[in-house]
Amino acid sequence: MRIGVPREIKTLEGRVALVPAACGDLVRAGHEVFLETSAGDKSGFVDADFEGVGVQILPDAAALYEKAELVVKVKEPIAGDLDHLRADHLLFCYLHLAAEPELTRRLLEIGLTGVAFETVEAADGSLPLLAPMSNIAGRIGVQVGTHLLHMPQGGRGILLGGLPAADRGHVVVLGAGAAGGNAARLAAAAGARVTVFDKRQDRLAEMMAIGPNVSALYPYAETVGDFVARADMVIGAVLVTGARAPHVVTREMIAAMADGSVVVDISVDQGGCFETTRPTTYADPTYRVDGVTHFAVTNMPGAVPRTSSQALCAAILPYVQRMARPDWADANALVKGVNVRAGEIVHPALA
Repeated sequence: MRIGVPREIKTLEGRVALVPAACGDLVRAGHEVFLETSAGDKSGFVDADFEGVGVQILPDAAALYEKAELVVKVKEPIAGDLDHLRADHLLFCYLHLAAEPELTRRLLEIGLTGVAFETVEAADGSLPLLAPMSNIAGRIGVQVGTHLLHMPQGGRGILLGGLPAADRGHVVVLGAGAAGGNAARLAAAAGARVTVFDKRQDRLAEMMAIGPNVSALYPYAETVGDFVARADMVIGAVLVTGARAPHVVTREMIAAMADGSVVVDISVDQGGCFETTRPTTYADPTYRVDGVTHFAVTNMPGAVPRTSSQALCAAILPYVQRMARPDWADANALVKGVNVRAGEIVHPALA
């Protein structure tokens, strides 16, 4: 199989889908691996690192896509990528098509097969290729939110963990999956008062076990509204596999929050779980609605590209190896990951 790894061109995106060591494994297995020049630079992997394990470096995207049968990248294709994709390409990356109807239309017109990392599903129902980036996004959400609470950034002027004679900050987390769970743990470790909402009892028990400063509650709409109104920071981490995220927090709830509060919508890739969410980039990451600072960057893990590339590659490599085989469609986990094929929508959540 000819496997191509293009350079990511989304704003301030530094990740690379396959690190040199993974490429070396693929080359040793008899595959040809091609890399667009400088694709790994921002992750700390230079072209020479890839050449040393047998990767062929190509000068630009046109040459890369021309050579590749299987295209492995991180983020969804955008203008510049789409011009090079063909019907015979097998595309493997994050797609998040529920929030991208125009991208969906373009991929259907091209006629390729698109397998989305975020909908590859293991036998136990888990999402193994979404989890590592969700872990990172959850932590970044709290780190960024903590900074945005500082007065010079327009925040309420709160130290999240408090001090003797000073209140702790209150963080509300919506969703206790990989992203929400990591956000809750980091906020709790910082000393904040944390309230986590989820519908699953096992996840609520897991959150309660973090420590005495964590409460875990069922997300009744009225209860969510009451807690959001009194929160200093709200982290949105709501996921419905392959589908658009539901609006858990309404504009009225946002309006009830104190000026200088912060909301971070990790669900933004799937449309966002705040009614006031609109996608942003790291070039212009925040905006304010009713005095509340919103952070809704669509590639949050891209801020730490070396860590993210290493974590993502370790998760996707076994699936890349399987997709490089002619019978890859016999793998149930990958079949569940197919979003579009030959001009048709395949994934039921998109239909």
